[in-house]
Amino acid sequence: MGRIFSDENRFAQWLEVELAAGEALADTGEVPVDAARALRRHAAFDVARIHEIERETKHDVIAFTTAVAEKMAAAGQADASRWLHYGLTSNDVVDTAQALVLKQASVLVRKGVETLLETLQRRAIEFKHTPQIGRTHGIHAEPITFGLKLALFYDELKRSLARLDAASEDLRVGKISGAVGVFGHIGPEAEEKICARLGLKPADIASQVIARDRHAAWISALALIAATLEKIALEVRHLQRTEVREAEEPFTAGQKGSSAMPHKRNPVTSEQICGLARVVRGNLTPAIENIALWHERDISHSSAERVILADSAILVDYLLAKTNWLVDGMRVYPDRMQSNLESTRGLIFSGQLLLDLAAAGMLREQAYKVVQAHAMRTWEADGDFRSAVESDKEILSYLSPGKIHKAFSVDRYLLHVDRIFARVFSQ
Repeated sequence: MGRIFSDENRFAQWLEVELAAGEALADTGEVPVDAARALRRHAAFDVARIHEIERETKHDVIAFTTAVAEKMAAAGQADASRWLHYGLTSNDVVDTAQALVLKQASVLVRKGVETLLETLQRRAIEFKHTPQIGRTHGIHAEPITFGLKLALFYDELKRSLARLDAASEDLRVGKISGAVGVFGHIGPEAEEKICARLGLKPADIASQVIARDRHAAWISALALIAATLEKIALEVRHLQRTEVREAEEPFTAGQKGSSAMPHKRNPVTSEQICGLARVVRGNLTPAIENIALWHERDISHSSAERVILADSAILVDYLLAKTNWLVDGMRVYPDRMQSNLESTRGLIFSGQLLLDLAAAGMLREQAYKVVQAHAMRTWEADGDFRSAVESDKEILSYLSPGKIHKAFSVDRYLLHVDRIFARVFSQ
C-alpha cells in the first residue's frame, strides 16, 4: 500500500494520463500520431529531478512536465514533447491520475476485507454452539454463543465491503474538461476516449476538479471499516480482562507483557487497533470539509488530501492485517464462558421465567414484581436465584418443577442459532 502512494507511482499515473491523452487526441487528429507514439516510447521522469524543479517553480505539475520534456529531449524527441500536456490543465492530470491511484488502493483494501471475512466466518462456525453470556451495559443479560458474536462482526464487515465497492466505483472517474469544466480546448468525445483508455468513466460534470463528495464517501467507507475493526478489538480487550478471561489475543513465545510485572499478558495489539482506528475516523472530517471549495476550484483540499488519502488507506490496510491476525490466532476459553454464564446462579433466566409465569396465568405486573424481588435479593446477598425460585410457593402455584427447570434452560435460548447463521452466511 505504501508503494501505491509513493511519489514514483503517483508520477507514473500522471504520465499514464498524459500518454493516454496524447493517444486519444491522435485518434481524433488533434495531435500528430508520430508524436503520440514518440511520447509513449520515450516519455519518462526522474522523481528527484521533479522535486528539484518544483523547488524553483513552486508548481508540481509544471515541474513534472518539465522533467518529462527533458527526458524527451535527451532521447532526441524534443519536438514531440510539444504535444505533452496538450489541451490539459493541471487537475485534468492530477484528479484523473488520483482516481487510478485510489483504484489500486481499493483493490488492496478489498483483499484485506475479504481475508478477514473468511477468518471471521471460519471462527464463527468453530464456536457456533459455544454458549456464552451476552452482556448489555456490561452486565450479564441472556445467553448467546461466541459464534454469534463473531457472526455479527462478519455481517457488519460484509456491509462495509459493499460500501467500499460503491465508493470505489464512484471514484472510478476522470475529467479532462479543462480549467473550469467547459471543455474549452478539447471536447467531451476526447475525454471519453482518454478515460476509456485508463479504465475510467468520465465524470458527467466537473469544475476544474472532480467533486469531492466522491472522495469523502471513500474515506467514510474506510472509516466505517476501521470502526468495525475497533469494535472487534474492543470486544477482545473486554474478554481478556482478568475477571472475564473468556478469550485473549495471541501471546507468542518470548513476548513480554510488562517491564515490572512478569505475569502480564496485555491486549496490546487490540489496543493499537482501537487507537489507530480513531486516526482513520479523524480523517473523515477534513474529507467532508474538502467538498466545499471556492467557485470552480481552490487548493484548500489538496494539502489535506496528500495526508488523509494515503494515511487512511495505509492505516486501514494495516489494521485489516492486524485484526485478521488477532481473530485468526485468538485464544478462546469455552469452560470459562460456561463458568461466567453460571456465575449469577440463574439470574440470567429471569426474562424467560417472567414470560412463563405470564403464560401460566399470573398477571405480568405481578410476575415481574415476584421475579424482580428474588433477583434483587440474589444481587445484594450473592444468593442463588434458581433455588429461591424453586422454593417460592406463589411461583409453584403456577409452574411445576419441570416447567421451572425448562425456564432455566440455556438450550431454549439458543434454538435459533442455526437459523441466524443461515441468514448471515447464506451467500
